[in-house]
Amino acid sequence: MVERKRIDDKTGTSTVGHEWDGIEELDTPMPRWWLITFFASIVFAAVYVVLYPAWPLVHSATAGVLGWSSRGQLAKEVATEGTRKAPIEQALARVQIERLPENSELFQAAVAGGSAAFKVYCVQCHGAGAAGTKGYPNLNDDDWLWGGDLKTIQQTLLNGIRQPGNDATRMSVMPAFGRDGILQPAEVQDVVSYVRVLSHQEKPSEAARRGATLFANNCVACHGPQGKGMREFGAPNLTDGIWLYGGDRDTLTETVTNSRYGVMPAWGHRLDPVTMKMLAAYVHSLGGGEAFVPETPAAVAAATSNPEAATPVAQPRNVQP
Repeated sequence: MVERKRIDDKTGTSTVGHEWDGIEELDTPMPRWWLITFFASIVFAAVYVVLYPAWPLVHSATAGVLGWSSRGQLAKEVATEGTRKAPIEQALARVQIERLPENSELFQAAVAGGSAAFKVYCVQCHGAGAAGTKGYPNLNDDDWLWGGDLKTIQQTLLNGIRQPGNDATRMSVMPAFGRDGILQPAEVQDVVSYVRVLSHQEKPSEAARRGATLFANNCVACHGPQGKGMREFGAPNLTDGIWLYGGDRDTLTETVTNSRYGVMPAWGHRLDPVTMKMLAAYVHSLGGGEAFVPETPAAVAAATSNPEAATPVAQPRNVQP
């Protein structure tokens, strides 16, 4: 096929010389604005390659004459933010955790910092809203296993729950009454019935009356005669409606039979002291935080004269650390 270029009569535009079944293609020139944009992009790309990192190498990339990099920019921003927060962190480092609420502005700054740290280190177990789930405590309520004041919360965060090799960790162990043969299966069911009566889930029954006797012989040492628990033993309150693993019959049967042994990391060797204070402040602010009560001389003397009382062994249903 012979290519013959000609001028189209209707448009006045030259054809490219191609023809298919009577159809010809016009050699319409590109719009001037498009050509300007195209060549400007080429110039911009050439300048960018010279000024900024562009060409990948084996272990790095061309640096560019400006020496800029995204990592360097990030480091600069982090340094700037660190300089901005330095006075707050220094103030937090100096203040005793129990006196933090006396400075409302500093306390709110600690809560804000603790909220950010919580999203990094704690949401995996406690959830984004700190409401927890089965086996992981809700931090929004006011039910605490070990105590809910700032100093106690910080102590729990520092040393964790049942952490091997940490002498200061929170430690309580509930016997596996069924697995270890302390109670027979029928007796386990009687105890469960009594606990469900204590928590107002069942009405008194003959099984619950039998369970009351078994509870008195096996459980009151940690949970107390009324089942309200004792923080000094790490034993939970069995009379409320808050359960870490569940209060239904099947779950309680599993708990009494095999016990529970929940753990929480000790963050003291992972996070700096200021971050620990901020996390404690955030958890305390969620709704269930308690006021700090200084130890009385009598309590200190009692703990000193009876060291075993300070590290008791008890039921591990840590409703909230």
